[in-house]
Amino acid sequence: MKKINIAEKFSLFTEEWTPKVIAESNGQLVKIAKGKGELVWHKHDNEDELFIVFKGQLTLQLRAGNIVLNEGEMYVVPKGVEHCPKAEPDTHFMMVEPATTAHTGEIQSEVTVSSAKQEWI
Repeated sequence: MKKINIAEKFSLFTEEWTPKVIAESNGQLVKIAKGKGELVWHKHDNEDELFIVFKGQLTLQLRAGNIVLNEGEMYVVPKGVEHCPKAEPDTHFMMVEPATTAHTGEIQSEVTVSSAKQEWI
């Protein structure tokens, strides 16, 4: 495997809320995404979801209160916890999650990316 330049990978796409897979380790996918505005409220019944912010600000809205992540900060949303990511314009973040994790959980919307259509960059 070659080393991965994360900043370079972010420069390869402009879509928002469309995670791109950049690596896999022990059944976990390492994904990067850009966001602006809100995604959708959803949960993952069987998987935790780790978020790391590289640029901008990502708010993980939870029913129990918001978690605001700035550059260099991370948070793990525990399995079964309903959340709605909300991003300031031009926010760049990484997610680490099992390969089985559905993009928006059981919720299907116009922004949902199916597991079969996950793009590697």
